[in-house]
Amino acid sequence: MHHMHLMKSAALLAMLGLTATSATAQEVTLRFQHFVSPASANPTYFMQPWADAIEEQSEGRIKVELYPFMQLGGAAPNQFDLIRDGAIDGGWVIPGYQPNRFPEAEAMELPFMTTKSAEEASAAAWSFTQDYLMDDFADVHVIAAHMHGPGIVHKRGDSIATVEDFAGLKLRGPSRPATLLLEELGATPIGMPVPQFPEALSKGVVDGGVITWEMSPSLKLNELTDSHTDVAGDRALYNLYFIWAMNKDVYEGMPEDLRAIIDANSGMMASRWAGRAHDTGDVVGRDLMAADGNEIAQLTEEETARIQELGAVVTADWIAEMDAKGFDGAALVEAAQEAVTANIGTDQ
Repeated sequence: MHHMHLMKSAALLAMLGLTATSATAQEVTLRFQHFVSPASANPTYFMQPWADAIEEQSEGRIKVELYPFMQLGGAAPNQFDLIRDGAIDGGWVIPGYQPNRFPEAEAMELPFMTTKSAEEASAAAWSFTQDYLMDDFADVHVIAAHMHGPGIVHKRGDSIATVEDFAGLKLRGPSRPATLLLEELGATPIGMPVPQFPEALSKGVVDGGVITWEMSPSLKLNELTDSHTDVAGDRALYNLYFIWAMNKDVYEGMPEDLRAIIDANSGMMASRWAGRAHDTGDVVGRDLMAADGNEIAQLTEEETARIQELGAVVTADWIAEMDAKGFDGAALVEAAQEAVTANIGTDQ
């Protein structure tokens, strides 16, 4: 009886011009993981539209499932290895969450390296990645590389008005370049991934920290901090480098026509798209902080220039440190600067 049923199914499929295998074998579900709220900018304006585009262009043969808040397990700093080892099919990685593992990527994160347009910065990041980082990331399939918008100082109490105001403040930083800058400014930097930031604030472990406007609402910075300070000018105080990547074997194991759909949503186009998501979210986040009555401040050009001088010290120290590790630090900084300059004015 069971055998008859199978034969009938096969006959039906044959009638529809399908075989039992082709109907199912060519369908792929990809589980991508990240570590922030699904309501924050990148998941809302990049990850979800990216997943939708791939599903649509593959006519439903590729399904991308997005898991926020590390729901598939592991911790945010381990994302690269989770993807490499196939624990997840793909996801969002902040290489800087593992200090010293991907040192060359830090060139993009140095003080005042990028403009305040995340889209421009992300175009620069993709270009720099092509030239310097593909060997570092050879164990995964890189889909996009991008930056977020400008990093802002968020703290309890009054805004930062002078360099001296940083003295003794315990401030969260995401990466080595960010914490080196905070230290140079006289603050006490505490490196931590974003999921730990709200709790550290509410427990008084930190007085504030640096992060984007767009992450502020989902981290409840309107409640946990009182003021938000940006630098003057068109350059970001600091920035953070990300990759959107998938497991190499999973990518290579997909049929060629499905791989082509991933490829069509990869590279410079996807990197810009991810950056643009942060630009969109930054406007929304800033408006929400302002609407809640929080102080929105900008340093004067004079104080910004003082911070830039301290930033230049961080960059010089970084170059010396990279040279000691056998890299050409100055060449990396120059390449990052050239990539940024080449993309100024190219955002939509």
